Amino acid sequence: MICRSHTGLKVAALAALVLFGPPRLVVAQTDPPPGPAPQAAEEAKKAEPSWKISGLIYADYYWFTADHRDAVEGQDGFWFRRIYLTYDHKFSDAFSTRVRLEMNSPGDFSSSQRMTPYVKDAWLKWTKGKHAVLFGMAPTPSFEFVESVWGYRSVEKTPLDLLRWDSSRDTGVLAQGALGGRTRYSVQLGNGSGVNGETDRTKAFRGAVRHEIVKGLTVEGYADVQDRPDVARWSTWQVFGGFVRPAGRLGAHFTQQRRRSAPGSDVTLDLVSVFGARRLRERLWVYGRADHNFDPVPDGEKIDYLPMSDKAGNTLWIGGVDVELDRHVFFQPHVEIVDYGTPVSGPGLATDVVVKATLFVTW
Repeated sequence: MICRSHTGLKVAALAALVLFGPPRLVVAQTDPPPGPAPQAAEEAKKAEPSWKISGLIYADYYWFTADHRDAVEGQDGFWFRRIYLTYDHKFSDAFSTRVRLEMNSPGDFSSSQRMTPYVKDAWLKWTKGKHAVLFGMAPTPSFEFVESVWGYRSVEKTPLDLLRWDSSRDTGVLAQGALGGRTRYSVQLGNGSGVNGETDRTKAFRGAVRHEIVKGLTVEGYADVQDRPDVARWSTWQVFGGFVRPAGRLGAHFTQQRRRSAPGSDVTLDLVSVFGARRLRERLWVYGRADHNFDPVPDGEKIDYLPMSDKAGNTLWIGGVDVELDRHVFFQPHVEIVDYGTPVSGPGLATDVVVKATLFVTW
């Protein structure tokens, strides 16, 4: 019995040796493996700078089927209303920067020069918790939120931008952040010269506060004071309400601007705008907008791509569809109609009608 038992053990040992090889001595490892620890590697990865290049294009075929100016009526062609090339660089969680170039086709129906790039954004951003400060040429808070709810800057500018009541950019200091969970603020002190250089002592102060009442429903109050050359001063206030859902959005605002060109010579301008967009299918949207100017538009004839008469108040109607051809390419045919009221003096004004086929490309 003993011999048979030893023989069985020998056979089992021999089989184990054949299957698993000779036994190895295992030594406990007390030193960490080579290379950085997982936590240190993650911290190093977060500290690495990151950068991104992006851009967009708004390109139109346009046709002015009717216009208050005989020289413009019947004109058609192709143009680039906007080309962006943007470089974003994040140094750390605290500091980031952006440089953006823009170029456009002339939209005054008289110039024929080549498109020339110019600086649209050039800022350094410092972020601390829920607050941030931007130094340099940065967006103004006058219509940035309104434009985000409208969602169709590729179709047309928001009223304050279109009517040249304020610039979309200014050079100075911009502070923005959150005041609690649903309230945000934005305050800016700038030159008041837009993307142009500073040539005088005038400054512009802008401020906006918005609050989300319930999910998707937000109200915003905005005000500014802009000093102008020759003791002129513009002051603006606006109340905006926006409602956003995945299947659609609505927005409306009332805006008033008072312009003083000399002591005792104030001009008050009022406008109201309502707009909406609705998704019909997964890649098909329909949108519409109406802007009513109670007063003649100062310098209306100088508005690029859509000159307006400065002789009477008007209502701008916009309507069209948005077809998503690709997640980076959108086709947005639309029509814009400017219907004029009774002129301050002189004969009545013909209605402006422009048909556009817009191609919006973003990357």
